[in-house]
Formats: sequence, C-alpha cells, structure tokens
Amino acid sequence: MTLTLSNRDARRLWLDAQGLSATPTGTLDVTGTIEHLGFVQLDTIRVISRAHHHILWSRNQNYREPMLNKVLARERGVFEHFTHDASVLPMSFYPMWTRQFRRLEAKVRKWEWHRGMLDADGRNMIKERITEEGPLCTKHFDTKIEGPKEMWRRPPHKLALDYMWYAGELSTSHRDNFQKFYDLSERVIPDDVRRDEREDEEQIDWLCKQALQRLAFGTEGDIMRFWEAADLKEVKAWAAAQGTALQTIEIKCADGSIVKALAPLDLEARLAATPPPTSRLRILNPFDPVIRDRNRLARLFGFDYRIEIFVPAAKRRWGYYVYPLLEGDRFVGRIEAKADRAKGTLTVNRLWAEPGVAWTPARQRKLDAELERMARFIDVADIDWTCPKTPEKD
Repeated sequence: MTLTLSNRDARRLWLDAQGLSATPTGTLDVTGTIEHLGFVQLDTIRVISRAHHHILWSRNQNYREPMLNKVLARERGVFEHFTHDASVLPMSFYPMWTRQFRRLEAKVRKWEWHRGMLDADGRNMIKERITEEGPLCTKHFDTKIEGPKEMWRRPPHKLALDYMWYAGELSTSHRDNFQKFYDLSERVIPDDVRRDEREDEEQIDWLCKQALQRLAFGTEGDIMRFWEAADLKEVKAWAAAQGTALQTIEIKCADGSIVKALAPLDLEARLAATPPPTSRLRILNPFDPVIRDRNRLARLFGFDYRIEIFVPAAKRRWGYYVYPLLEGDRFVGRIEAKADRAKGTLTVNRLWAEPGVAWTPARQRKLDAELERMARFIDVADIDWTCPKTPEKD
C-alpha cells in the first residue's frame, strides 16, 4: 500500500530535516550545521542581519556573525559557489561540485549581460596579479563599463572575476565587510579535496540522494530545485533508475489536496523518531531554506510568501523586507523590522497575523522574547515599536 503522510507529519519531517524542529540552543558547530542543511545562501542585504548569518542563528542562537568567515577563511571548512544562488557549502562536498563548475561556465558564456567581460588575455592578467599579489577583490581593478550604466551591468574585470569563480578557476579566499576576495583555487581548496575527482554520474547520484535526504521527501521538481545543480531531465532519469531503492508516497497538502512524492524506504522509521517541533516562535529570514522554495512552502504550510525588495514601493503588498513568523509547525504571521546598529536599536514597523490566527497575549510574549534574543544577536540594546502590538489585518 502507498504510504500517505498527513499534512502535519509532512511539516514535522520537513522542519526537522532543515534544523527548525529542536530548540536552537546547545553546542554550536557551524560547519556541522551547514552540512546538515546542505548549503547556506549568501546575501548582501542587511536589514537586521544578512541572510547567511540569520539562517545559522535560527538553528543555534549561540551563533555570532564573525564565525562564518572564520570557518571560510581560516579553517577552510566551507567553500563558496552557486546553488540556486551564491552559497557556502561544506568543503567535503567539493568533489561532488566540479560538474557544477562546468555547467555554470557554459551558462555564463551565454548570458547577454556577461558578454562585456575581459577576453582570455585579460583574464590571464588578472590571474597573474592574483598569483603575485595574493587574494584581490574587485576594487583592486579599474576597468570601466562601456555604454549605459544599467542596474545589472558590471565592469569587465568584475565579470571576468565572476566567470573564473563560476568555472572553479578562482575561489573565495575570505570576505572583508562582505567584500569577496578572489584567490587561485589551488591556494584555497585543500589538495586532497581538489584532486578527488568523481565521474559525472556519481556526482548526479550524490546530488539527488543528498537532496532527498535533506528534504525527507519531495517531488522530482523539489529535488531539482534543492541544489539547482542538475536539470529536471537528469533528476527524472536518476529517479527512474532507483527502482525499489525509493518509494512513492502521497502527501496531504495544506489545502487538502494530495500530491505524489519520492521518499527513502526508511521514511516511517524516520517519522517515528522525529519529535514535534519546539513551540518557540521564530523570526525567519526570507532566504531561509524552509522559505526559499515558495511552491513547497505553500504546498505544506498554506503560506503565501513573496519577497518584495524588487517591487516598487507603491505596489508592495507587505513591505521591502518582511520576516515570516514560525511558531511550532505553522506560520502565524509576518513582521517588518529593521536594525540601526549605530543607534543600538531594533525597530518594529509593522506586524501581521495570518488569517485564522488569534494574536493572544501568550503569542505576543513569545514574539517579544524572540525580538530580545535577536537584539542580543546583533548587539543592540533597545527594541522600539513604531506600530501597535495588535497585528494588522491583511
């Protein structure tokens, strides 16, 4: 018989698989957390804390912002590359990522906006400078954009640096105030890791299996979107080749519909061992891995979320940077908040409850406690509410 997961069990498995089930305390292992998640997305925007720091803090609130660069630059426990976006991945995954270098190199060559990069001679000059001078960032070069300065256009040297980074010729050495410094990959990636070569078939098999492990269950599209390092045709071929090594299950969605998904054979045992999620209320980042796949988010939680940073202000439904609120296994609201570190203030500008959620005093106390924890995380003293603590109606 086909196993059918209730919606609540599906949410419980997914939150546990992504490290949001247990209370976020205890011994901190930054590299271990990233390995458990598979990757952590990087993002430049800092409204309260940048996405990568916020994501790690959500799993263990002993985390502090300088810790990630230490793991990257000193310990070489992680490397940076591109999943669905720029991310950090465990260094142990590097041998399974070399195919992605080739995939992205081929894609970058076709990008219209990337055609202004330096030619092979120009790229070699950059590598020669890095060889002689050590890690360099884009500010160490001065080529100029030709033609109109459109939003996404970059100087030729920046395009060349990124192209060589996508292709694996250069790697991120470290970051200084989030400025990326590029170095030769052979000086960043340990020799034993860099020389561990795997066939493409083995890499695809690993990518699919490891994605499904971190998803707990998923459609072929879910598996593809997890890393964005294999296309849907490749994922479908992999799934077809698994035979009885996988099972097809049914998932009850938040709206009552049923979808079919793939799952490991031990899913029932995994479910039995998975505890209910903590009842703590959590302020999650818009780029959190549980939020990122909007289709899966809506399917499992009935939570319709879009980030509106690129939406003109007058057309935004919510706001520029609005944080989802997770309590237990359900999303109960959204909050718009911003930090002013110079003034030592975390300001709450707007608060919404999801339809059907009663905003009780106990729930407000949970939010207040989470805001206090977040203030300690970013080292500010005051929390300033510029809106009522009564949530707005959508």
